[in-house]
Amino acid sequence: MQPRGPKSSVHDIKIDMPVDTILPAPPSPFHRSSLRKLRRRIRSTNRRHLAIISLFVFISLVCFHSVRRYGASSSSAPTSLFGCPSNRTNPGPVPTIPSKAHHRLTETWSALHKLFAGHPPHPSTLPQPKHESDLGFPTKEQLKHLLNISDSEAHLTRIEHTAVLRHIVPYPEDVFQGRGIVTLAGGRYSEFAAIALGMLREVGSRLPVEVWVKDRSEENKNWCDEIEKEGMICRRLSDYIDLSAVPLPYQWKAFVMLFSSFEEILFLDADSIPIKNPDAVFESKVYHDTGAVLWPDYWKHTGSPWLPYAIGISDGASEMLQDERSVESGQIVWNKHRHWKSLCLATYYNYYGPKYYYSFISQGWAGWGDKDTFPMALKACKEPYHQITHDITTVFVSGTLLGIGMVQSSPANLTHPEPLFLHSNIVKWSVGEFLCVGCPSRGTAVGSISALENPQSPINSHLKEGKRIFSTNQLAEVGIDPEPLLWRCMENTACRSVWGNPQLCAQTRSHMKKTFGFQFRSSRFMSLIGYGDRVCVVDP
Repeated sequence: MQPRGPKSSVHDIKIDMPVDTILPAPPSPFHRSSLRKLRRRIRSTNRRHLAIISLFVFISLVCFHSVRRYGASSSSAPTSLFGCPSNRTNPGPVPTIPSKAHHRLTETWSALHKLFAGHPPHPSTLPQPKHESDLGFPTKEQLKHLLNISDSEAHLTRIEHTAVLRHIVPYPEDVFQGRGIVTLAGGRYSEFAAIALGMLREVGSRLPVEVWVKDRSEENKNWCDEIEKEGMICRRLSDYIDLSAVPLPYQWKAFVMLFSSFEEILFLDADSIPIKNPDAVFESKVYHDTGAVLWPDYWKHTGSPWLPYAIGISDGASEMLQDERSVESGQIVWNKHRHWKSLCLATYYNYYGPKYYYSFISQGWAGWGDKDTFPMALKACKEPYHQITHDITTVFVSGTLLGIGMVQSSPANLTHPEPLFLHSNIVKWSVGEFLCVGCPSRGTAVGSISALENPQSPINSHLKEGKRIFSTNQLAEVGIDPEPLLWRCMENTACRSVWGNPQLCAQTRSHMKKTFGFQFRSSRFMSLIGYGDRVCVVDP
């Protein structure tokens, strides 16, 4: 028996393996180089991640600072990462009219034109009576004798009018669609429209817009490209009609309403400025009930006593219209599907407007033009409409008794007036006509120089001395103060639009600082990353 040795442990066990399988050999130079590269990559990746995180934190702080700066103002807008805060909302592009629909519209006009030309009123022309302003509003007795229309002429006009009504072409189905805003611009009126459409977006409207001009000669391509970004599109009336038949601009309103791609229209004059979001007019009860909404003018109707007979709403000469309020057409809401016949008839009145119907309807009193052709057409077709009953609030030049604008109320509230539009029918808002120095003639109402240069302008001292244009007394009564927001639109047009230039921009900002306390701050971050010298408007 062999003697037993001492008890062995795990540590005493020997493994017969090569040593280098247990203790790795020192890394080769190649391996050391790879490790160094890996470490550098890790450090580089960490630095990039840190930079991205730091940039995110910085941008967040910038956005937070902007929200704090602009958030308290009722007229300010959401902060944009790549620019100044803006309310210029973009509801998307306006759809173009398909060629088939365009063809049907031109066919429709061809038939209407033939109908209109074949049924002229009698006599073929009426004079435009002149009124002495110091004689005041004409009496009913005076209205009987302003136009010398015989019984037989009135009867012949009624026959032609009846024939037009009987043969108006049917509503073209599948041509018009949706709701939208329509305005008529061109020439200096495009500059007025630039301010009005700017206000439209500033107050929050998201409806698409068609901006109509006479023809290519009045189309500013750069401006059309500019406003397309805000959901607006330019259209030319000459694409649909030979304008030699209707050569005067105040004939065109009914035509652009007729040719517009929209079925439901809010028409706005280029100088009719929304002071609150007008989109809700289409939701008002009176619009749903009638499909047409009109706004009042200052005075009663002044048409010829033969007018009701000629359009078929009385059996003879009548004073029935002379106790009604006339309308002003700076803004019109119209459903073409429900009121196609009356729109075509209003187009007929405007086709013969300057030669006959403008004088027949107003007898030369203030407002001679298209404005009352729309209610007359609705009456003649016995179609329902609503005329706003709230009184007009007149806007005066600050420190004077000069009225320069009309505040019109919303159809949404029939009990209390809610201001909706400012029709700037006297002093029209335009950066060029307000502030341009040394500019060539712009065809302004006060001459060939801007209001800033013209001592006879009613707003000359206001622009020179940094005073408000509007008197706040009347505006306070209806609870509005649209002027600061109007100047924001002026600044955008002067500094960021084809209508502006450095001089206009500087003049506009100077007036805004002095009059209202606006500030203008450079967006250094945007400049650093290559977006130019962005200047943001800071509300007072």
